[in-house]
Amino acid sequence: MHKFGTVALIGPPNAGKSTLMNQLLGQKVAIVSPRPQTTRNRISGILSTDEAQVVFLDTPGIHQLRGKMNRFLLEAAWSALAGADVVVVLLDASLYAAKPYMMDKEIKPLVKPVAETGRPVLVAVNKIDRIKDKAGMLPVLARAAELWPAAEFIPVSALRGQGTDVLLKRILDFIPEGPAMFPEDQISTAPVRFMASEIIREKLFYTLRQELPYTTAVEIEAWDETSREGMTVINAVIYTAQKNHKGMIIGKQGANLKKIGSEARLEIAELLETKVHLELWVKVRDGWTEDPGFLRAMGLGE
Repeated sequence: MHKFGTVALIGPPNAGKSTLMNQLLGQKVAIVSPRPQTTRNRISGILSTDEAQVVFLDTPGIHQLRGKMNRFLLEAAWSALAGADVVVVLLDASLYAAKPYMMDKEIKPLVKPVAETGRPVLVAVNKIDRIKDKAGMLPVLARAAELWPAAEFIPVSALRGQGTDVLLKRILDFIPEGPAMFPEDQISTAPVRFMASEIIREKLFYTLRQELPYTTAVEIEAWDETSREGMTVINAVIYTAQKNHKGMIIGKQGANLKKIGSEARLEIAELLETKVHLELWVKVRDGWTEDPGFLRAMGLGE
């Protein structure tokens, strides 16, 4: 008997969805950062074993922010529920243990849409490694049980891998029978160009940290695998919506852009298993976050 199914990972921003997917796959597919709203697209990760193949859908965080880009992100998150066989909801236990009022604010909007899918629901109570006094989890679990009386709750640390084996076992229990739909060595349905652009965006997060302008996007403009033997030449553009952010991204004497490019090039080379020449440019595009055509062209919200 072989199983095949799709699992939607749903939750508020910064709940740890991307970290969990990477942990379950045993390798990095989705970018992560300590800041919320890192994931902008519905990204798939494929886990293949002798007994099953599971497609995990990492989704943008469910939030109540306004604006066209945020609407695109929400549509991507909710659409993942439609084709899922199992729904895994992630809760940030450390946040709710410290600030109980945040739980109803962030979690209540998820309850009805998730229940309406009629799919099995597993609630991964994440970031337990950050809670020193485990008794602090009890109110979080109690309130979660009130919101999802039919769900199963599994404490995990996506970052440390605690409890993730239990979560995966329960996921596999609910996955239906079926043949594998992807080659066993394929880890994602995302094109390598998209993954390269995401790697660049991740380096933006870590290089600029608190100063990062969230009105940034990355587009691969050129991808050449033939001009130089044994090397892929990539030209990428970092778009920002504000002129004053351009200098912030470039940095003094280009220091930030050089750091972003150097770190991204190494990781992209590892992904492609070849040498990479990466050139980065920064361009200002006013109001791109409110331009539906540009958002679609960038693949945001897909």
